Amino acid sequence: MKNKIFFISFLLSIYFLVSFSPSVRNDLSSIEDPTIQDIINSYKNNISLWPKPMIDKGVEWKEFASIERDTAYFTTQDKPKVILGKMLFFDPKLSGSSQISCSSCHDPEMGWTDRRKVSLGNNHLEGTRNTQSLYNIAERTSFFWDGRAKTLEDQAAGPLSALHEMDMDLSKLPDKLSQYKGYKKLFKDAYGDEKITNKRIVEALANFQKSIKSQPSRFDKFIDGDYTKLTDQEIYGMHLFRTKARCMNCHNGKYLTDESFHNIGLTYYKRKFEDLGRYEITKDPDDVGRFKTPSLRDLLNTNPWMHNGFFDDLDGLINLYNSGMHMIDPTPEEKTNDPLYPYTDALLQPLNLTKEEKLALKSFLESMSGSKYKMDRPKFPIE
Repeated sequence: MKNKIFFISFLLSIYFLVSFSPSVRNDLSSIEDPTIQDIINSYKNNISLWPKPMIDKGVEWKEFASIERDTAYFTTQDKPKVILGKMLFFDPKLSGSSQISCSSCHDPEMGWTDRRKVSLGNNHLEGTRNTQSLYNIAERTSFFWDGRAKTLEDQAAGPLSALHEMDMDLSKLPDKLSQYKGYKKLFKDAYGDEKITNKRIVEALANFQKSIKSQPSRFDKFIDGDYTKLTDQEIYGMHLFRTKARCMNCHNGKYLTDESFHNIGLTYYKRKFEDLGRYEITKDPDDVGRFKTPSLRDLLNTNPWMHNGFFDDLDGLINLYNSGMHMIDPTPEEKTNDPLYPYTDALLQPLNLTKEEKLALKSFLESMSGSKYKMDRPKFPIE
């Protein structure tokens, strides 16, 4: 009798071990018709055990990864080059009119953007593209929507002299700042002497910008093992993001971007808002209409979205992607005679998401915004 009871207990223990083992539970292919709850449960485990995303052939991708709180933040802010860079970043004296600073377009109160469709600079001149956020900018491999800058220093220098941005004659900027004793001291603290040069200015600006980082979101805490941080709807939205919605073909890795360029159908070919994107830099016809894939981190802090800032509503944006981003068809003449016709990236396809699926996807996208800290501005004027 004892042996029989032991044998039954042994069989039960094996059954529960197999039934609830993470490796088995996450293998959805072993479930004939997995329910939504089966799918949700499959993600409540270490990320290495999650169902694999659906990635198109030939696409290089990275698995999601969490970001950690920047525990060295206050130590970093006390470094002389960062202190100098922060002062320069917020100081309107860096502009030709002494009225516009870097923070005019990259406002910490607005997710390091300006919340405008396109930037507004010197003499109220409008730019042609949306201001990109500076969150996690140190992790980028190229800068601007068209990737024209390869380093943070190059990225910092461009807006200083641009007519429709800060309109500063860079040959005059060092002398302009040399008039202020406060700046001489800051440059001496940072570089060992009072010499002010453009190279040092953009280097200090870059050092400060490297300190601008996202704070962990509920999405990060979920990845790190707190499975209560996302709702079931958000988890299912994450599954759709990785599979049916095809988002992960471009938005992957720790910062939800492939650091590449794609034509998603918003070139506005031969229309008022036409923008040929990366082609203007490379002159490669394959780059017509291609723009940098933005990070989705702190998405709710960085709207409006897209290179032209035309979209300020997640529902509308999801509906547009759901349609396959099919904007226009070429005429026979354009197709055969125009080498610059902007063909939409093949990764963009109709998704056929249901109303419930779109709501789930939206809820997941909203879970990736975690930054709440607003940086204090330095005190001015500097003497």
